[in-house]
Order: sequence, then C-alpha cells, then structure tokens
Amino acid sequence: MKRLKLTLILLLGIGGLHAYAQAPLTLQEALKFALNNNQQLSRTKMEEEMGKFKTQEVRSQALPQINGNANYTDNLKLAQSLLPGTVIGKPDSSVTITFGTQYTASVGAELNQQIFNQAVFTGLKAAKAGEEYYTLQTQKSTEDVIYNVSGLYYQLLVLQEKIVTVNSNIEKLTQLVNATQSQYENGLAKKIDLDRIKVNLTNYKTQRTQLLNNAATQANNLKRQLGMPMQSSFTIPRASLKEIETKAAGVLQYDDMNLEDRTEFKLIKKQEQLQEFQKKAYLAEYYPTLSLFGRYSYNGMSQQWAFSKSDPANSTFWYGAAAVGLSLHIPIFDGFGRRSKVSQANVTLRQLSKQKEEIALNLNADYENAKLQVRTNLSTIHTQKENVDLANEVYYSTQNNYKLGLASLTDLLNAETSLADAQNSYNEALLQYKMAELDIIKSKGSLKELLTNN
Repeated sequence: MKRLKLTLILLLGIGGLHAYAQAPLTLQEALKFALNNNQQLSRTKMEEEMGKFKTQEVRSQALPQINGNANYTDNLKLAQSLLPGTVIGKPDSSVTITFGTQYTASVGAELNQQIFNQAVFTGLKAAKAGEEYYTLQTQKSTEDVIYNVSGLYYQLLVLQEKIVTVNSNIEKLTQLVNATQSQYENGLAKKIDLDRIKVNLTNYKTQRTQLLNNAATQANNLKRQLGMPMQSSFTIPRASLKEIETKAAGVLQYDDMNLEDRTEFKLIKKQEQLQEFQKKAYLAEYYPTLSLFGRYSYNGMSQQWAFSKSDPANSTFWYGAAAVGLSLHIPIFDGFGRRSKVSQANVTLRQLSKQKEEIALNLNADYENAKLQVRTNLSTIHTQKENVDLANEVYYSTQNNYKLGLASLTDLLNAETSLADAQNSYNEALLQYKMAELDIIKSKGSLKELLTNN
C-alpha cells in the first residue's frame, strides 16, 4: 500500500553548527523548532527586549542630568556706549566707550536633579508595568505559535490517514479491475461493468491527487509557522486512535476554566493598569515640580585670538563662576488642557472595562463550546469506528458474493462507496476531536504542556 511520504530535513544545532534529521517529526519536536525559529515570535521577543530599554530610558529621568558646554567667540565689532563727558571732566561733551574684549571663551558643566516630579515617579511605575506587558505579549505570541503549529500538525495527521484510506481503496479497485478484465476477456463479464469500475478507480486517483496537493499545502503552511525553509521536508508518524481515546478521558475531567490563567485576560488587565498610570501622569501635571541645579564655568577674555600672555597689555583674563539653587515650577492655568486629557483617560478606562467583560464572556463561551465539541466528537469517533468496521464487513461480504455471482456490480460499488464515506467520516471526526481538545488545552492556559506531552 502506498502511503503519503512527507520528508523533513530538520536544521538543528547551535550557532554555526547544523545537523540534519530524517526521523519522523513529532509534535514536541515541531513545537520546539517553531519556538526557536518562528519569525513573528522572534519579533515579539525583540519588542520585549525593547521594553526593558524603555524602562531604562524612563528611569534615567530620575537620575542626575549632567551636561558640559564650551564656546569660543570672536566679537568682530564690539558694542559701544555713549557716556556724559563729566566722567572725564568735560561736562559739555560726550564720550564713546567700547565695552568688552574681542575674544571670549568659556568651558563649564551643569547638573540638574529632580527632587519632586510626580510625572517622573508615575512614569517609572508605568514603565515597569509596560515591561510586564511586553512579557505577556511574548507569552501570548508563544501560545499562538503552539496553537497554530499543533492545529496544522493535526490536520496533516488526518490528511495522511485519508491518503492511506484512498490508497487502500485504489488497491482494492485495481485488483477488482484486473479480475473483471480477465472475466471480460473470457466472456464472463460485461464491458460496461469493467468501465464502471475503471471510472471509480479514476475518481479515487483524482481524489488522491487532490489530497496530496492539500497535504503539500498544509505542509507549507506548517513550515511557515515553524520558520522552516520551504525547501525542507519532513515525515510525521501516523495518528493513534487508542492514544486519542486515552487522552480524551483526562480532558473531560478538567475543572472549570480560571480566567486569571488566560494570557488574553492578563493582557487586558495589564492594559487597564497602564491606562491608570497614564491617567495619573496627566493628574501629575497639576503638581508643582522641584529640582536642584548646580553650574560651574571657567571664562576667559582677551584681545588676542590665541589668548597669549606674551603681551602684558593684552594678556588673557580668566575667572571662574559657580552657582547652586532650587528651581520650582508651579502650573496655574493651561486652558483646561490637563482636565481634557484626564477625561479622555477616564473614557479609555471605561472602554477597557467593557473590553475586559467581552473577553471574559468570549473565553468562557469558547471553553464551554470546546467541552461540548470534545464530548460530541468523542461519541462520533466511537460511532464512526463501529461504522467503519461494519462497512468493511459489508464490503468484503458483497465482494465475495460478487465473485460468486450472487451480488451485482452496483451492490459492490455501493458497498465500496459506503466504506470510503465511513472511513472519511471517521478521519474527520478524529481531526475535529483533536482540534476541540486543543481548544480545551488553550482554555486552561496549558498550551505549553504540549511541549512535553502529546
């Protein structure tokens, strides 16, 4: 019997070391590969890293700010002022006096330290909460990757089973075509009977081609989620009904979902917290701010650009200057701008509260639907399994009767079609159960458990 062969070249290793694996790819291996190579998750991790730097940026505002300065000025034309002549004993005349020197230079430093600034202190708390928000985003992105990879993996498992089934049917019909061809050549069968079987065989081959194309498409989608090059390939093990049924009993024993365990709920709560800090930051603009400053500079003046001391008459005069003090800023009136920003923050908080209620409702509904779907599909799996066994029995019984001339070709083809339908329904129930189980695990906030348990 021909089977679908999906081949994978797993790129393993650290740094520049790479190894290749041809063994079947388990779900655990697929998930671990995706968590190391998924592009979207990598970008989210970079945002988390950026969040830490943003916290450092905000923290810097509470630390001393020190700046240096230096300048050199050539006063090309000095300012002049008119003085009364009495200063030189000529009361009836005026005297023009030139002030300053042609060249001046200074070098200095200034220090500022926030003593009380409510906006800065609030910003520090908000930055820490923002860092936690980025961490939650990474956690949510990780869960999304696990969920998407698992879903695609299960779909590939079921497609593989469907291809195994259609290959089995093709094999059966091929044998029937050969037997009927021999009977026709010996005058024991009609050509129309042979043609009808060939038509069914061709239909199954067409169906197999479509399934193979679907499997290739799903494999490419899985590669994209894994962050794997499209040129790579992989094999996956066949699904085990017994294993699924064993796990189903455990799933049905799950307790009620705890919203606090859901990353989506944690994210909206963290958004609320961040918005509260934003509101406090707006309110902090009503508070006065107090800061300490200190300045020191060393200044020089000279009539020579090189500040030379060779000419005593034009020697450079250097002097130092220093100051320390407090700076108080008191906001009085800003045209109600701050009040408007606080009102906007309040509206945003109300919106987030409604969004949190909606998320809680959706998460609870998804969990209840997933539990219902698990129960329904578990029952369907058992029913379809019995149906497949019965359809197999009917098919082989009809086939024997057909060979003995006790059943018509129509009966045989109908039995074969019923068997194929039962097998496809069973495989579909298998997929739907696994997807519902995946939703249950997600609702419990336990997706990471798939990294150690399949």
